[in-house]
Amino acid sequence: LSLSILFFFPQPSTDPYESFMHHHLQYYGYFKGKCGSTFAPQSRKRMQSLILVCCKSADVKEFTALCPISLLAGSPMLDKAFLKSKQLTLDHPEGPCVLRLREPRDLFSVPSFRSPGQAPRWPRECEVIKKEIHHIEWVPPEPEPFYQATGYERAPEIVGEEKGTVVYYINPAKGSCFTGSRAGGAREPIKPPAVALKDPEDATLLFESRFESGNLQKAVRVGEYEYELTLRTDLYTSKHTQWFYFRVQNTRKAVTYRFTIVNLMKAKSLYNMGMKPLLYSQRDAETDGVGWRREGGDIRYYRCSPEEGQALYCFTWTVRFPHNHDTCFFAHFYPYTYSDLQHYLMTVVNDPVRSQYCKLRALCKSLAGNTVYLLTITSPSINPSAAAVKKAVVLSARVHPGETNGSWMMRGFLDFILSDSPDAQLLRDLFIFKVVPMLNPDGVIVGNYRCSLAGRDLNRNYKTVMKESFPCIWHTCAMVKRVLEEREILLYCDFHGHSRKNNIFMYGCNNKSGPAQRFHERVFPFMLSKNAPEKFSFHSCKFKVQKSKEGTGRIVMWRMGILNSYTMESTFSGSTLGNKSDFHFTSEDLKSLGYHVCDTLLDFCDPDRSKFQQCLSEIQKLLHQEILRKLADLGCEQEGAWSDLSLSDIESRKERNNLRQKYTLRQGLKGQADVLVRDMTNGKPC
Repeated sequence: LSLSILFFFPQPSTDPYESFMHHHLQYYGYFKGKCGSTFAPQSRKRMQSLILVCCKSADVKEFTALCPISLLAGSPMLDKAFLKSKQLTLDHPEGPCVLRLREPRDLFSVPSFRSPGQAPRWPRECEVIKKEIHHIEWVPPEPEPFYQATGYERAPEIVGEEKGTVVYYINPAKGSCFTGSRAGGAREPIKPPAVALKDPEDATLLFESRFESGNLQKAVRVGEYEYELTLRTDLYTSKHTQWFYFRVQNTRKAVTYRFTIVNLMKAKSLYNMGMKPLLYSQRDAETDGVGWRREGGDIRYYRCSPEEGQALYCFTWTVRFPHNHDTCFFAHFYPYTYSDLQHYLMTVVNDPVRSQYCKLRALCKSLAGNTVYLLTITSPSINPSAAAVKKAVVLSARVHPGETNGSWMMRGFLDFILSDSPDAQLLRDLFIFKVVPMLNPDGVIVGNYRCSLAGRDLNRNYKTVMKESFPCIWHTCAMVKRVLEEREILLYCDFHGHSRKNNIFMYGCNNKSGPAQRFHERVFPFMLSKNAPEKFSFHSCKFKVQKSKEGTGRIVMWRMGILNSYTMESTFSGSTLGNKSDFHFTSEDLKSLGYHVCDTLLDFCDPDRSKFQQCLSEIQKLLHQEILRKLADLGCEQEGAWSDLSLSDIESRKERNNLRQKYTLRQGLKGQADVLVRDMTNGKPC
């Protein structure tokens, strides 16, 4: 390398050979003037190539110490294709230039005052409107009741675009798999809607869903005020239509509109149990501060496809808009986007108090390059030994992107645990909380219901070793393993939404480690049901380890050694308990569950174990009564010989069938014994 530098940067010398080389370079245009002069412009590119050849095997740091950086500017040597590190950069342009490693900004990209958050990255074929959608938070002053069916609800026959007019259509994602992403989606100019208004009197609704979490693909006008809607399936799949979120404009006040979603795929729905869709009026929000509210009539959910082929279901409802020429939104549940999360995290990290005990880091990058955030929440410890005795609690949400219920419960938890409440301060003193508030940001951004951009359900892939395909899940499991090496994890809970059951409940794992731990996994949900009796249903909780669910976070974390491992399920509809019975949940109701989780955690770890033991005793009595009831339903006698059964033994269809066989066999043996005794009493030989 030194010889090469000497050759390309000759110094004036009395040595005859060096003088010859100096003049030789001048003749060919490689060097002009004396020491300190620059290379001729026409020869710079050739010289840079020669330098690259000479230094390919050399140490970059040593080379740049000898070579003027001005010569390297623009050199292919600095091209990323030739560098092992993609973080090499020139610094500083206004002063002496030196090569240095760039700060890993992408890895630690967190919202701050200077950087208000990462722009969402979309698959590069997705069209995205530039205007950011924002909704105010609002709680209805009165409870919103379920829809009461009359039995005369209409089930419209699907007309389709053959007899209707397509008024909105977006092309589905091209290709069968995700290939790349960029902020803002496709580079090409965004296409206009399928139709334009003919004149001011044209009453055609204008649809739009090319924004965060939106997923309407097509709208067909089949009547003056009637529309058939087709939802976009989860990207790179052909299924999972349940969540919906879209915008309508050019509304009329004094008429009744009918909307029918024609490609839903679940046979059962809460819409047949009184659930209403959500409506948001932009004008009401701006003038009266009114946000999302439940609206709709003539609601029906029914099968709309022929018997053969894939079963498709329709959801139809009517609505009257509150204003003329308004901008309104419809949604399956209260939206909570990736940008909403980033705005919230920005307020936390910019708060001088909360940022002292809440540290925000990037857990990893998603497939599309969106940051998956990790929060570590705890009070600063006096010394390392005090920190070492703290147990951990791990919480996560939005592994299924369409289950926005999870984000609202997580929001309530964060609001409380980061507050100045004495209970929150005590929890921060006792525990280290590891929180992943949005596990699947890609799915949330594009409006998927269940999958990531890999086209797979992440909550069936917690056992994965494919780090590149499922980075969010792989890094979450790796984080939990690191925590387990340092301390005990008292509780793991993943927040979800449920589309077929009302109330809030938990799924856990049935511990069979021995009599000392019997039913202990049921204590936390039971305590939660006592703290939130009008929202949380212990009766709806299940504690099974099914083979089909082996890849879920709940079971994988349980097998890693977390005995209290749960999925918390919140309905999309409302409650059937107490005074809230037959009323929809609001976002504030779900946020309150976050507080109740904290409150229950204090009860659960109370040094005085009397409350724990009391709950355990009540659970045993409830389970015994439930077992006797289920045995009666199966037609089995309520004998003491069944006392060794657990509730999980008769919760599944397979186990119930096995139980029937056991009962039949037992009855048969008992009958044979009765005959034997009778024969013996009559003096006949055995």
